[in-house]
Amino acid sequence: MKQEHFDDFCELLGVVSEQYGKPISEGAKVLYWQGLIDFDFPAVQQALFRHVRNPDNGMFMPKIADIVKMLQGSTQDSALNAWAKVDKAVRQVGTGSTVVFDDPIIHRVLQDMGGWLGLGRRSEDEWPFVAKEFENRYRGFKARGEKPDYPKTLIGIYDAHNLPNGFKPTQPVFIGNKQQAEIVMLGGTDKPSLEFSSVAENLTTKVAIAA
Repeated sequence: MKQEHFDDFCELLGVVSEQYGKPISEGAKVLYWQGLIDFDFPAVQQALFRHVRNPDNGMFMPKIADIVKMLQGSTQDSALNAWAKVDKAVRQVGTGSTVVFDDPIIHRVLQDMGGWLGLGRRSEDEWPFVAKEFENRYRGFKARGEKPDYPKTLIGIYDAHNLPNGFKPTQPVFIGNKQQAEIVMLGGTDKPSLEFSSVAENLTTKVAIAA
């Protein structure tokens, strides 16, 4: 949401609170605003309307977590969807290419797990354990509501070998929503991952030995 939506958001929240006979304080409105500011205002409106009509828990004033869950599902749902995107990319695009996902948390989680290159080294037998580790790490970021630092791209094999030798990077493959992936790339850091640094060092060592 944008600052211009603040007054409309507070008015909406006041109307919803009246539905439950519980007037909401100005401080609580600010708290709700801060908790939901990352979502589009129309989406928040729809989530509140759906909650009010929900026959299971619509009789209770929605908490911030209730609205977030309605907007994006549970952290488990989000993690499973994110892993499905990663799994498909590994199988269809491969770790030879540098990639950019449309979700910055995917970048951070994969970086923490050893990078995009590391996935290509995992066997099919290891895959279920890789999936579980990814899901747990992803859920942790989602549950904490963090916006972690993340690499702007996930370096593939070709760039990992060529960049240390002065070649220009290849055009990354965008995974998921291209427009959102471009935003992810713009918001990331250029600092190389530990894995990429290790690959570069190994290549430099090999060249020195060969010389």
